[in-house]
Amino acid sequence: MATKNKTEVTEFVLLGLSSRPEIQPIIFGVVLIMYLMTVLGNILLVVVACSDPMLQTPMYFLLSQLSIIDISLTTITVPQMLVHTLSMDRSISYNCCMTQLFFFMAVGSMEVYLLGTMAYDRYVAICDPLRYSAIVSHSLCLRITLTSWVIVSLNSLLYSVLVTRLTFCGNQVTHFFCDITPLLKLSCTRPVVNEMLIFTEGVVVVGSPFFFIWGSYIRIGITIAHMHSFAALRKALSTCSSHILVVLLLFGSLARMYLKPSSSYDLDQDRQVAVFYTLITPMLNPLIYSLRNQDVKGALWRLFRKLHTSDWLSDKQRIKNKLVRTKG
Repeated sequence: MATKNKTEVTEFVLLGLSSRPEIQPIIFGVVLIMYLMTVLGNILLVVVACSDPMLQTPMYFLLSQLSIIDISLTTITVPQMLVHTLSMDRSISYNCCMTQLFFFMAVGSMEVYLLGTMAYDRYVAICDPLRYSAIVSHSLCLRITLTSWVIVSLNSLLYSVLVTRLTFCGNQVTHFFCDITPLLKLSCTRPVVNEMLIFTEGVVVVGSPFFFIWGSYIRIGITIAHMHSFAALRKALSTCSSHILVVLLLFGSLARMYLKPSSSYDLDQDRQVAVFYTLITPMLNPLIYSLRNQDVKGALWRLFRKLHTSDWLSDKQRIKNKLVRTKG
C-alpha cells in the first residue's frame, strides 16, 4: 500500500524471514523449538539463582535479571512471528507496531546496561576482592538496575516518538517484527534526524556501557597479568570468560545491525542478524553460564536432587496411605 501521508497507514505488513511458502513449516518448527529452549532455559536459571542459598550474591542477582531480559526480548518478537509464519494475514496495526518498537528497544538496550553492571561486579571481585562485599551489594545492583530502566525507557520513547512523526510511503516491512531500521527505510524522505540520533545520542546511550565494559576488562587484564598464583589466575579467567563471550555475541550482532550508514543497509541480511540477537543469543546465554560456571552447575544438581527426593518421598507417602486404606 503506497501512501503519501503517514495518517493513512493504519497497519503494516511484516514479511517475515522468508516469502517462500514451502519452507514456512520448517521455519515455524525450528523457531518454536529455539523459543521454548530459550524460555525454559532462562526460567530454570532464574529459579536456581533465586532459590539456591549458595547463589544469593549480587553476581547471580544480575544473572537472574539477564535471564528475565532474555525471556522478555524473545517474547516481544518471536510469538508474533510464529503466528505470522503459518498465517495468511501478516498484518500488525500501526499502534501495535509502535508499541512493539518501544518495548523492543527498551529491553534490548537494558541488556547492554545489565552486561555493563555485571562487568563492574567482575572488576571489583578481581581487582579489589577484599572490599567486594562492602562495595557491591544487592541494594547497589538494584539501584543501578532501576536507574538503567529509566534511561533506556526514555531513550526508547524518544526514538518511538520520532518514528511516529515520519511520513511512510509504504507499509510492507522487510522484517519479522517492527524494528527501527526497516521502518526508516519506508520513510518517504531520508530521516536525517533519526539517523543523526542513532549515530550520536544512540552511540552515547548504548555505546557507553560497551566502553565501560572494555575499560573494566582492561583493568582486570592488568590485574590478572600481575597474578603469581596459577590457581588465582585460573579462577579469574573462569569468572570472566562467560561474561566476555556473551558480550562479544551481543555487541557483535548489534554493531553489524545498527552502526552503519543507511545506504549500506541490506534488509535481508539484517533479518538474519536480528534472529541471532533476538533468539540465538538469549538461547545460548543459559548454556554459557551453566556449562562454564561450577557454582551454577552445582546449584542445578542440588535442585534436581531436591526435586527427585521430593518425588520419591511423595510416592512413598502415597503408597503408605494406600496400604493404610487397604488395611482399614
